[in-house]
Amino acid sequence: MRRRVFVGLLTSAATVWPLLAMAQQGGPVRRVGVFLTGSLTDTESVVRLGEFQKGMRALGWSEGTNVRFDYRAATDEDELRAQAKELTALAPDVIFAATPPTVMALLRVNRSVPIVFAAVTDPVGLGIVQSLAHPGGNATGFLSAEFSFGGKWLELLSEIAPGTRRVGILTDPENRGSAGQFATIQTAATSKGIEAILLSFHDPADIERSIAGFASVPNGGLVVLRIVETITYRDLIAKLAAKYRLPAVYPLKTFVTSGGLVSYGPDIVAQFRQAAGYVDRILKGERPGELPVQTPTNYQLTINLNAAKAIGLTMPPTILARADEVIE
Repeated sequence: MRRRVFVGLLTSAATVWPLLAMAQQGGPVRRVGVFLTGSLTDTESVVRLGEFQKGMRALGWSEGTNVRFDYRAATDEDELRAQAKELTALAPDVIFAATPPTVMALLRVNRSVPIVFAAVTDPVGLGIVQSLAHPGGNATGFLSAEFSFGGKWLELLSEIAPGTRRVGILTDPENRGSAGQFATIQTAATSKGIEAILLSFHDPADIERSIAGFASVPNGGLVVLRIVETITYRDLIAKLAAKYRLPAVYPLKTFVTSGGLVSYGPDIVAQFRQAAGYVDRILKGERPGELPVQTPTNYQLTINLNAAKAIGLTMPPTILARADEVIE
């Protein structure tokens, strides 16, 4: 009899103690996948992840207490697919996938786990959402900018280098998010009497060949499109623009901190922090298909005076007056 009572007590304790521990933590530990393009140790990735984590902490999510993060990063197609399968198999409550390659890789293997993205240019065109106002599926998040920005980049290039007669548009044409950006710049260039030339690449060697060939004819300037591939090779692109003395306009601040001349684009780092808000809402029961895709609210003009000096360019005072940040 005593033995049966003792076993019963053990059984009860085995059931109750985990519940007590869970109660002390404020509920079950939720699981959040984090999927980045590139490397988790890349300087820009570290900064962006830091903002996402800061946003989660501000909303009451503490790693090891009420949330667990599973981090993955990949670059090429096969690796992206493998990591997407691995991350999905962990059965997370939601996955934070920063950019189009990670989102697309996840959607190929999963149409049920909620996904929040931080920076996608054309989620409707890519088939990620049905519409910006009503995403409808298992993904939502933040735009990296609107296509009209292509025209703004060209205007900026014309202001800093008025003698520009040819614009090289650097992109990987296999990236589906580049088509709309290129079309906008091409239309704006035609209206200004500027020749628009596609500088396509698939690897670093292509980048050097394209830029070197374009620079062999005078009065040229570069516009670098906002895609994962250009961000990955941002150091090389900035170095080559300086080497061939080409004025260049970039889509994000990270290009300028890597040595580029000037950038105008959304504050993507801030959007990583804002994305935590959508992750929080989904963890609390809201559906991604009912959360509208949000457009950027904060844009930054960043100028690198060292880069300007290196190519013998004097930055117009009107541009300097509008800058959010000037690197000297």
